[in-house]
Amino acid sequence: MSDRKNILAFQGSLGAYSDMACRSAYPEMTTLPSRSFEDTFEAVRSGAAALAMIPIENSVAGRVADIHHLLPESGLYIIGEHFQRVSHHLLGVAGAKISDITHVHSHVHALNQCGKLIRSLGVEPVVHADTAGAAADIAAAGDKSQAAIASELACEITGLVSLQANIEDADHNTTRFVVMAAEARDPGVDTPNVMTSLTFRVRNVPAALYKALGGFATNGVNLTKLESYVDAGFVAAQFYADAEGHPEQPGLKRALEELAFITHEVNILGVYPAHPFRQQQNGEG
Repeated sequence: MSDRKNILAFQGSLGAYSDMACRSAYPEMTTLPSRSFEDTFEAVRSGAAALAMIPIENSVAGRVADIHHLLPESGLYIIGEHFQRVSHHLLGVAGAKISDITHVHSHVHALNQCGKLIRSLGVEPVVHADTAGAAADIAAAGDKSQAAIASELACEITGLVSLQANIEDADHNTTRFVVMAAEARDPGVDTPNVMTSLTFRVRNVPAALYKALGGFATNGVNLTKLESYVDAGFVAAQFYADAEGHPEQPGLKRALEELAFITHEVNILGVYPAHPFRQQQNGEG
């Protein structure tokens, strides 16, 4: 049995983009596919895996559904982030040609991200639970009229052939992942380029969010992400935020103190090094 300290769990099948992200960020670790996000979290909580790679948002499709509800309830901590470029391939069985295809199978997001090609080919899109699973199904069926949209890794694993590469509509198609562990790993207050992820709930009163965000503005703290979702009664909004800085650095510390005074249930999900992708996008490297 593999060393559990060397196992990285992800949601999906082998060859999924989450699997690619795991292998890219932690090439020395063994990846562990999980059926659901809850199963992925449980793999870490139970000790079956050391880390979990969880997709948060995509530059084309937006946020991953339900994930912001699940993160605070996972019992895990964010200890890192990873940005994975998504390059979709049109995959078919050996001997198939693009002109043979009548249906293309994949996850709904992948189908949406390759809409131009699907329309140009005039084929029928078929939704699957994940991209790698769709590729595996096509490989098992062996039907030249059926194709899948999936990763190059899925192509290698399933034995399919790539009929066309880089078929996504947008050349900036990138998914952001967070890496989660059972224990927090504070990089230290003096570490440069640190991110802090948190959730907070505002009271159902006028200008509540305006007041909650005021402390970040007056203390010079940049929020790179802010998303809201409501509770079951639709009477209070909970927010997920990513802030630049460490909670013990003066600016963010004061901002969090003001936030706690105005809101309630402030929860730090993790403090972790910013991925180099952020600096590249800002023209800093």
